[in-house]
Formats: sequence, C-alpha cells, structure tokens
Amino acid sequence: KALNWTNNYLVDADHITFDSVEGFLHSSDFFTIDVASHLGVKPPEKEREQFINAHQHLIGIRYIDGIHEPFKITQADIESAADNFLVAVQEAKKTFDLIQSAKGDTYFSIEVSMDEVEAPQTPLQLYLILYMLSEFGVRVNTIAPKFSGKFNKGVDYVGDLEAFEKEFEQDVLVLNYAKKHMNFSQALKLSVHSGSDKFSLYPIINKLIKKHDAGLHLKTAGTTWLEELIGLSGSEGTGLTMAKEIYKKALDRYDELTKPYAMALDIDKGKLLSPHEVDAFTGEHFARIIRHNRRDEKFNPHVRQLLHTSYKIAAEFGGAFTSELTRHRANIEKHVMENIYERHMLPLFQD
Repeated sequence: KALNWTNNYLVDADHITFDSVEGFLHSSDFFTIDVASHLGVKPPEKEREQFINAHQHLIGIRYIDGIHEPFKITQADIESAADNFLVAVQEAKKTFDLIQSAKGDTYFSIEVSMDEVEAPQTPLQLYLILYMLSEFGVRVNTIAPKFSGKFNKGVDYVGDLEAFEKEFEQDVLVLNYAKKHMNFSQALKLSVHSGSDKFSLYPIINKLIKKHDAGLHLKTAGTTWLEELIGLSGSEGTGLTMAKEIYKKALDRYDELTKPYAMALDIDKGKLLSPHEVDAFTGEHFARIIRHNRRDEKFNPHVRQLLHTSYKIAAEFGGAFTSELTRHRANIEKHVMENIYERHMLPLFQD
C-alpha cells in the first residue's frame, strides 16, 4: 500500500506448522503448511490398520488422462501411504482447521508443502496424498511436492532434465485428475519451492503448463533480495558498504543461517570469500560475484547461496537497510525488474 500497489496480493505465512501458525493468523491470508517433518512418521498401529482396511477399494488399476501407463495401486502402496503420509495429512488437517476457525468467512489460500525431505514423491504417491487430503477435508489450493533433482537456493537446477519433464508432466496430470474426481478447486496447482533461478527448467514448465492448461505457483522471494544486494553493491559508496557488511556477518553466522536450509544448499565453504578479499572489491566486482550469470568468471555460486539465506541480517539492520534501498532505488529496481520479469516471468509464461 505504501508503494501504491492496487492489484491483488496475498501475504504468505511460509512453512508454518500447527505449533507456529497462531502468530500469523491475523496478518496472513496465504498459509504454506509444512508437513515435511511428519512424513515417514508411522501412526499408532490401530490407526494404521483402520486406514489400510478403509482404503482397500483403491487397490487396482487407476487410469489418469494423459499418462500412458496406468497406476497400479497395490496393498503395499496403501500400507506405505499409511506409514509415510497419514500422520502428515492429519497434521495438515489439524492446522487447516485452526486456520479456518480463525479466518471464518475471510478468504485465505492453503498450500501443503512436502519438499524439504530427502526423497521425492512419485506421481502415484502424489495421487494418494491428494486423495487423503480430499478425504480429510483439507481445502488445498496449491501443493508443493519434492521433485527429483536438486533445487538449491538461488542457483540453477541440478539433475536430469528429461526425468524432470516426465515427472512434472505426470504431476500436472494427477492434479488435473484430482480437480475432476476429488473435492478440490479448479484453481488447484503445483507449487515449485526454491523455484527462482531454475532457468534450465522454465522452458519445460512453460511448455507443460500450456499443454495441459495448468496453473503454477513459483516461490521467488529470495532472488529479489539478492537483486537488492546487487543493486546496492553496484551503487558503490554506502550501498556497497552495507552489502559487504551483510556478507561479513553472514560468514560469522554461517551455521545459524544455513541450518534451516540444509536440504537446499550446496556450499563449499572453501570457496567462500574472506572479509579481507571482499574489502578490496569494487561495487561492480562484488555485484558480479553475486549476480547469477554462469558465463561470468566472477560469479560465485557459494557466496550467492550463503547470501540467499542471510536476509535476516538485513532485517536486523532495520531502517539503516531500508534507507539504503530508498537511496539507491533507481539502480536496484532496474535489476529487480530485469530479473523477475525478463529472466523469470517471460520464460515461464510467454507464448
């Protein structure tokens, strides 16, 4: 509002749980319910047996439009769903009910996140998870599975592009099936977490969401924060000083800052730059180190990933940081616009 934004927006309570959601009920209207820590947690034996017995009807062949090989759901799949997903879905239900009770008739959107785990969910497992969420009455608008490959913070995708394409397309088709045959909104869509800077994936995603008339939620907050640092660095003077101070503090607090994102980082600490090295850099040099340009010999993905996790340091600077953003707005907004619009939105959504 302070920036005269008049279009729609939602405020995301990101990666909340039942234990942490209460502090966000008033201020947020988008809730990313993170159930990753409950995946693979076995339910009590009685609940497990009840679930397995109640879902025998799912065993057999399931045809999903567009997927050539039908899903063959076995007794083992139902038992695995109980052992790996039941507790997580129960947690999502408990959290959803709390949000719904607090928000009443006020609009809100729900995402269920399962991405911060070691193993990706298969399209068949995604089908079973959606079935369970529907059965439990969790009104999901977006769902964030764990995809194969590596989605590290602020850098490009690492993995088999052909395998990702097959997996992503099947996930899209499973969601299309769920919209027709389960109790979900027609707006149900996939969410890609740590989705910024995955430039090698965007042509694939673009093709598939158009082919199947699908929506997409791509989380990109971290990449904009990095563009702010790039803009500050390139502005020289006090802007560069601020960017360097943030990096030095990040080095000192490496374990604290990176621990929450350990599943989505690949940092070689030996390739991080020392404070002494950074002090000698011009603004343009430091900006090139941070900027995601794999063709630039100065680009350092290890520094970039560390800074991606270091936004809380900027928050701790408070008004000193925001004053620098205001002072150097013209330079910063140029980088933000180019990055979000030209490097993300156009490759993802343009015809």
